[in-house]
This record gives sequence, C-alpha cells and structure tokens, in this order.
Amino acid sequence: MSLAFSSAMSLTGSFTADVFAAHLASLPPLPDWWLERKRAAYARFAALPMPTRTDEAWRFSTITSLTLDGFSLPLPSPALPPATIGLPATAELAFVNGFLAAAVPLAAELRARGVIVDTLQHAFHHHEALIREYLLKQTARLGSAKFSALHEAFLTDGAFIYVPRGVELDQPIAVFHHSLTANGAAFPHTLIVAEDLARVTVLEYFGSSDDSQAQLAVGATDLYASHGAQITYVGKQDWSHRALSFHAHANVVRRDARIQSLNLHLGARQARHEALSQLQAPGAFSEMLALTVARENQEFDQRTLQLHQAPNTKSDLLYKNALLDEARTIFSGLIVVDQDAQKTDAYQSNRNLMLSEAAEASSLPGLEIQANDVRCTHGATSSRIDPEQEFYLQSRGIAKSAADELLTFGFFEEVLSRLTNEDLHDALRTLIQTKFKK
Repeated sequence: MSLAFSSAMSLTGSFTADVFAAHLASLPPLPDWWLERKRAAYARFAALPMPTRTDEAWRFSTITSLTLDGFSLPLPSPALPPATIGLPATAELAFVNGFLAAAVPLAAELRARGVIVDTLQHAFHHHEALIREYLLKQTARLGSAKFSALHEAFLTDGAFIYVPRGVELDQPIAVFHHSLTANGAAFPHTLIVAEDLARVTVLEYFGSSDDSQAQLAVGATDLYASHGAQITYVGKQDWSHRALSFHAHANVVRRDARIQSLNLHLGARQARHEALSQLQAPGAFSEMLALTVARENQEFDQRTLQLHQAPNTKSDLLYKNALLDEARTIFSGLIVVDQDAQKTDAYQSNRNLMLSEAAEASSLPGLEIQANDVRCTHGATSSRIDPEQEFYLQSRGIAKSAADELLTFGFFEEVLSRLTNEDLHDALRTLIQTKFKK
C-alpha cells in the first residue's frame, strides 16, 4: 500500500486527487461540458508518467530538476504589481495568481462592433459557443502532454479575445499574468480568435513580483486566424529566476491568413516553451520568432513544429538566443509537410550567440517531407562574439559588458526588425535592456 501511495505521489506531486477535488469545489458555476473536460484532463495527468532521460522529446533537457512537489494553489491577491507595455492599448486585462485583478475595458464603439476582451470565467456563460469551439482544442504534440493535462485540469481563468469579421484594431490589447505567492502554481491562459479579414495585435506579459521565489507556471496561448485575418502576438516571459515554467503556444492559420508571433524569454530557472503552427489552407503564413537572454544557470528548452497541411502555404521560423555565464538553451524544431501540401515554402533557423565559455547551446533542426514540390530549408549556428568587433568598441572607451550588450542587440535586430510597428520594436528593446542590467 505504501508503494502504491509513493507511485501516485510521484505522478501527481502536490496536485493530488484531493487537491483537484478542492479546486473544483472552489470554482463558480461552470458548464457541465467544461467540468467533464477538466475531470478527464486530471485523469490523463495522473496517469501519464513524468519525462525521463530516454524520451526523445526531452533530449538534452535537464530531467532531474523537474518536479511537481512543493507547490500550492494560491488565493486571490489584492496586490497588483506595476506593469506597462509602454504603448497605448485598446484594452487591458491583469490577472494576479490566476484571478482577474484589474481591467481597462474596450471602448463602447468596439463593443458595439462585436469585439470581445473578456475573462474566460465570464465568457463561459456569455460566449459559451465560441469558448466551446476553440478552447484548448490543440493536442499536445511536442512532449508535454502531462503538463498540458495539468494546465487544463487546474485552469481557473484567463483572457478571451475575439475580433469579428472585418474589424481591424489599430492599438494592441494587453494581457498581464502576475504570480505573487512563494511556491505558488500559476496556470495562465489566453485564447485569441480573429475572424475573416480581422486584424489584431496582442501583447502578453508573464511575471513574478519577487525574483527569489520558487514558483510553478504551466500556461497556454492559442491563436486562431480565419481566412484573410492577421494576428500579431508578442509574449514576454519574465517569471522568477527560481520558477519552473512550461508553456504551450499553438497557432492555427487559415486561407490567406497571417500570424506573426514573437516570444521573448527572459525569466525562470528552467523554462520549456513548445510552439506549434498549423497551416490549414492555401495562402496561410506563419512567422515564428523568438529572442532569449539566458544567464547564470538558466535553461531554456524550445520545441517547435511547423505543420503544413495544405498546398501553397508558408512558414518562417527564426529563433535567436544570447547565452551568458553557465546558461543552457535547447532548440528542437521540425518542419512537417503533408502529402497534399505541394508548393510549401518553409524556413527554420536557430542561431546562438555565446557570450561565455561555459554556456551551452544544443540545436536539433529537422524536416519530414511527404510532398515532392516544396522548398524547405533549415539550419542552426552557434558562435561567439567576434573579438575584433569587441576590441574595436573597447578601444573607443566602451566597457566590455556594454560592448557585449551592443553586439547582442545587433544580433537581435534581425528579429526585432520583423515588427512593422516601430513603437513596439522600441518597447521590446527597452524590455531586453532591463535583463542585461540585472
């Protein structure tokens, strides 16, 4: 009996059946179908094993530090850390410990046109058909099925953004997720749906109030771009330096639609980010961008899948990592072209800038092509700062740390320049600079 108990604990950690039952009891009234989904998700979570060293999907990852023990579900908090995107916003939602803490509502004119910026809790009752159609419909394919099931089981609230056909928003929508509790578990979620010919920009921030607190974050972001729609998404992850983070990012792109996503990775002790793009109709385009500043003993694990399911689709992935001290990054990316996806144009590149002799970068780009009329390229590079460039800057009175920062921004500029909004470009530069000054 004690062995069975020990085995159950190893699979669920702090998230036991009793904790899950208490979580369900704490929720406000919810639709029966969603409660059944949560129960099914918990059953999957409890049955699935933790990752092991022999799992190909976790190759090069540090498995020994993965644990679900020692965490608790935090309570709502009246505190709201200061946060800004540095840009005027169409609307804002701020969640603290998974509960809505503040909001800047949409203008009445946009609400009248059918735009929705709401919490999932409210949307379950007022936009149930949309939530049921889109919420968490993408299967975990990149190794974190157990953590995705944990997320669905304990998801309490999140952001729901819906832009109806033909509506274009000029200013971004901002979503903030704050974790304020030591050893607290956060399950942030944002669902973005753009109907035909709609256009929207969403900025999402994940952060902790105390950089010394151990925390667990298991989040997800889902983007759906219908025919001719355009979604620009920028996410900034800056959890506590002692946090363990898992995040699933999924794009679904339809005919002649475009999704540009840029994820900025700064925080957490160990962070795994899985990004999936499904190009489901001709003319679909997915641009997947990421910038990482890894320092001290941080580990950033990036897994991607570009899935071409229709002819005449295009995807372009560019991930750049700057590594300092004893930091580690892992990139494993796969381009899959289905048999009927002729005329696919897919590109994948991972580039690593090593700012320390002790830093380590592992890259595993890959192709799986079943069509015969495609153009697919992939590659990975790891290099150190050019000593001549560094010497040139130092010879003009610039300290080595400042010289390395300047050269790193030059390295990052290829990604930042993909953003057509110059104000957003400048805001991201400022965010990255704060990381170098820590």
